[in-house]
Amino acid sequence: MMEILTVFIIALGLSFDTFAVSISCGLVQPGIVFIRAVRVAFFMALFQGGMPVIGWFVGNSFSRVLEDVDHWVAFLLLLMIGGKMIIDSRAKEEKLPCIDHFTFRFILGISVATSIDALVVGLSLGLLKMNIFLSAFIIGSVTFVVAMLGMLLGKKAVGLWRKKLTIVGGIILILIGIRIFIEHQFLG
Repeated sequence: MMEILTVFIIALGLSFDTFAVSISCGLVQPGIVFIRAVRVAFFMALFQGGMPVIGWFVGNSFSRVLEDVDHWVAFLLLLMIGGKMIIDSRAKEEKLPCIDHFTFRFILGISVATSIDALVVGLSLGLLKMNIFLSAFIIGSVTFVVAMLGMLLGKKAVGLWRKKLTIVGGIILILIGIRIFIEHQFLG
């Protein structure tokens, strides 16, 4: 049960990038129809859920070598990802040119871009011997729901929350890294 809760919290932390991108999709296309939103959310969920599987296999390949330091690796990776999210949220936003947010190329690009962090999280899950298929399903499902909500909220013009939500996502990932470190270092 603790594993499922941990993965759910990780999924929420990972989905903040997806949420921010989804809000922008809703903002630039306030007339977005349900089927287009499902298409965007599906691809984001597919990549967000699939990347940890790739990272997990890499993590398992190196697990015997890294067994004594796996908690350090997981802690440092989550610290770096969370820290990067917080730093990125503090950067000044540049005005972007008008882009069609519903072409396959754009959807594929944002799906990959928002799921790179999940690849690294998958590496951590592999080092910690967590069930990757259940984890991937939870991460993908949470991402799908978050993407749909983001597009809906974007339609309602909630764009001011982006930076704050990205900071919250980064803090969540850092806290999970600290929890993993404490559990392995001090609790067994």
